[in-house]
Amino acid sequence: MRILGIETSCDETGVAVFEPGRGVLAERLASQIAIHAAFGGVVPELASRDHIAKLLPMVEEVLAAANLELGDLDAIAYTAGPGLIGALMVGGSLAASLAYGLGIAAIPVHHLEGHLLACMLEKEAPEFPFLALLVSGGHTQLIDVAALGRYRIIGETLDDAAGEAFDKVARLLALPYPGGPELARLAESGDPERFALPRPLKNQGLDFSFSGLKTAARLAIGAARAQSADLDATTRADLAASFQAAAVDTLAGKCRQALEATGLPRLVIAGGVGANRLLRARLEALGRQLGVRVYYPRPALCTDNGAMIAYAGYCRHTAAARDWPPRIVARPRWPLAELAPPN
Repeated sequence: MRILGIETSCDETGVAVFEPGRGVLAERLASQIAIHAAFGGVVPELASRDHIAKLLPMVEEVLAAANLELGDLDAIAYTAGPGLIGALMVGGSLAASLAYGLGIAAIPVHHLEGHLLACMLEKEAPEFPFLALLVSGGHTQLIDVAALGRYRIIGETLDDAAGEAFDKVARLLALPYPGGPELARLAESGDPERFALPRPLKNQGLDFSFSGLKTAARLAIGAARAQSADLDATTRADLAASFQAAAVDTLAGKCRQALEATGLPRLVIAGGVGANRLLRARLEALGRQLGVRVYYPRPALCTDNGAMIAYAGYCRHTAAARDWPPRIVARPRWPLAELAPPN
């Protein structure tokens, strides 16, 4: 069975072909960073237009790289939500149209389920059950994953997501877009103890809050600018390192509480912030302390990509194959708790 995966939920166009037993046969990813950098954030209309321009040529490239033709596909999976409605419609329209013409299934995939299952594409894949830390620009959640489609959210952010806080603090430091990865790079040369920043909701349940940390960072940056309008390189690095240390401490602390509360033997890191090197190091150390195995996908599979959508589509293929004719599903808001195991 060969599954074509299409990801167009936001500002990255991802296409991949997955075949069980062989893995990802080919994949392509196109970023829109250059398009949105001038605006300091994603412009939905521009994102949709770029998906339209790039998607079909990328499908052709991936099929050629895998030495396949359209007729060799058994199903097409696409991100149906959550995400930007226009961007979702681009991927859904192409997937449903191709599937109808080929007489195969079009499989609507939940974007966050794709992230949760991305680790399954690695050679050392986790088994169910596990605790997942889903951490990105739009989501920060702790999820008790019992099996495919059996997800129980046991903690989530009450305000900003972790990745969103990284991006906003990076903007305060005048770092290039996208700010989160730039802040992490700058932090590597800084002193994480120079500025005392809070660890929100420490020892207060499993929910997260990053708005107070973001505000504390803004005040610290403002106080530093009052001393010198042009922050020197050392101060900027120390501010970045202090913020990153506080954010990572918060994420790792909640993971410890969740692992101790649930007794789950495995921890899976998912989402774009999962590529953060300090976070990975802290969670690996936590796993050693608690005797818990920690899994995370390679950095390329942490960000949005077509491979995770193709794999999630494969897992959902049986139920989707009965839905004929193929239809376009686009849900900008789609709670993960609404998913159920495939039937």
